[in-house]
Amino acid sequence: MSAEYATFGLAPAMRPGGVLANGDFQVHRDFVDFVVDGCPLLFRLSDLDAVSPLASDVPPAIFTAQVRSLLLETEAPLPAGRYIVYGCPDCADLACGAVTAVIERDGEDFIWRDFAWQTDEHADLELNGYHGIGPFRFRGDEYRTALASLLDAGSGDESDGDTPGTRRRVLLIGARVALLAKLAAALRTIGIGADIAQDADGVPEGELRSYGAVVFGRAVPDEQRAAVRRAFTAAGIDVPCVDGLAPIVPLLVAQTEHALDRRPSEQRRLTDLTATGEAAEIEVTSSCRVTLTAYRIDRLSRTHTEDVFDGILEPGRHRVLVDAKAVKGEAYLVARTAGTVLVAVVRR
Repeated sequence: MSAEYATFGLAPAMRPGGVLANGDFQVHRDFVDFVVDGCPLLFRLSDLDAVSPLASDVPPAIFTAQVRSLLLETEAPLPAGRYIVYGCPDCADLACGAVTAVIERDGEDFIWRDFAWQTDEHADLELNGYHGIGPFRFRGDEYRTALASLLDAGSGDESDGDTPGTRRRVLLIGARVALLAKLAAALRTIGIGADIAQDADGVPEGELRSYGAVVFGRAVPDEQRAAVRRAFTAAGIDVPCVDGLAPIVPLLVAQTEHALDRRPSEQRRLTDLTATGEAAEIEVTSSCRVTLTAYRIDRLSRTHTEDVFDGILEPGRHRVLVDAKAVKGEAYLVARTAGTVLVAVVRR
């Protein structure tokens, strides 16, 4: 085994929720990802929709138990010293599949090796091993310090907007109450709290601090938007404001999820999206599956939805052709990976 060291760190990550084109819901999950040699470990797994066991929405006792497990303070949960590194974002059932690895000590060092995809108690390294990943040797002090910091901070400090899972509520402001009610219901279904209001006047600073984003309906006048922004600024709160593009609930959900993602670009798989009536320009930082969904509004104000692309893209910038009929007139594109969502207006 190589004696070369890899660096170990942690970074906030998310699996964005959404209302999918087929009507299904995808639940929002905030978690802490493992960063190996400066890159999220999940990025090495090109087509995996998964979260680490360090999810921010689990009870504190379970979160603490997961951290102590990775510190090897408890017995391995699986035979042969194997630990779950990434699991199903919707449940904790191993039958759904999980990425596992042997975690062991070598003197003061910690080693992660023999990564595999596992669906029962025993891993088949020949059939399901990730042969291009690891082994990784981490310096013990760096490894322990990173994980111990999570125990010091807890699973989420509501005063810290950079901690995963904090301020996972949004404030919805607009004139179309029926639309806002549908949007709020969709957001709550995927795990994001939502409140509806006309303005932010008189709202206590503590309550304003609980919001991770503000979403404006497109009919909200500029003066009203400015007043809401002033209320947050006066409270010393930096909150992203979303200008709703169209009265389409899945589109507004995607815009909201994008606003809640405060990670730097190097920690995102999808970093840029532009669109014309002929093609979409997409930039990705690592090999990953990307889906493109088109939303358009016709002359009778009816909404049309169509999946226009679903495939694996390698790192770099890509031009993806789209069906002109799918983006005719007023249209928008939503691009998704397992960890990022972007929205673009189709320009003519």
